[in-house]
Amino acid sequence: MKSKRELRIVFMGTPDFAVTALRYLLAADYNVVAVVTNDDKKSGRGMQEQASAVKIFAQQHNLPVLQPKNLKSPDFQEELASYHADVQVVVAFRMLPVSVWDMPPYGTINIHASLLPDYRGAAPINWAIINGETQTGVTTFQLKHEIDAGDILLQQPVAISKTETAGSLHDKLAETGGQLIVQTLDELCSGKLISKPQPFNNADKKAPKIFKDDCIITWSKKGDDIINFVRGLNPYPAAHMYLQEKIVKVFQCNYTADSNSPAPGFVDTDDKEYIRIACQDGWIYLNEIQMQGKKRMKVTDFLRGNRIIKGNLA
Repeated sequence: MKSKRELRIVFMGTPDFAVTALRYLLAADYNVVAVVTNDDKKSGRGMQEQASAVKIFAQQHNLPVLQPKNLKSPDFQEELASYHADVQVVVAFRMLPVSVWDMPPYGTINIHASLLPDYRGAAPINWAIINGETQTGVTTFQLKHEIDAGDILLQQPVAISKTETAGSLHDKLAETGGQLIVQTLDELCSGKLISKPQPFNNADKKAPKIFKDDCIITWSKKGDDIINFVRGLNPYPAAHMYLQEKIVKVFQCNYTADSNSPAPGFVDTDDKEYIRIACQDGWIYLNEIQMQGKKRMKVTDFLRGNRIIKGNLA
């Protein structure tokens, strides 16, 4: 087997989550010969071109960067092949064609932010919290045809606390993923790495992409479920509601049981300290919100300049 300096790695990824894994590979003295990431995107008020987090990091470390528009392009694949990678590492990137993921002799290793086969899909961090899980983790696996269904290499569990948000769990899993990919490649280099087929996937534990309409709070649910929903979408894309014909994002809230609460969706406030909304089995007290067109703020600060009308939500 090759040593870590002899092992030629092409890294593929785009967001901050992927940057952490790349940082760990470089810190472990692995030989990353090129980086593949998405095109620069126009964003912000001035619609300026913005490079991906992975591209910025790669350029800071003088790594060649490839930004293919089409992964099936013969020109791109010829350029990719010119780096003679022994293995490819993929973190939060696009779906790869067979001709790309099957190119290196040791194949392509993916990092997924769950304990596969649970939470296959685009949003495993969000859905684990939304569903009230107390544990998730990170998996390294060999890429195959089916999404997130390749043979498992290594796994590392990570606890989910009762106050965990998608943001805080993202950061924990990114660090765990960085450590796990280094361990995976260490075992590959030493000849100790053993893969195993994924077991049957639990149909109740999927992680599909989350769209705006999926983020609307359903007040007829139980309080604990609403709390998990808000935590699982904090800070992005953020759970929201419609209040006085405006979108209000909800980032933090508390639940108090009350068998005598009114019908779900009833809004109550003292105009100074709290806004609370009835749910199936009590009250949800809003703590931190963002009214459409305003900054994110504590409810007590919000109530200093805004009046909320009591009554049923539209």
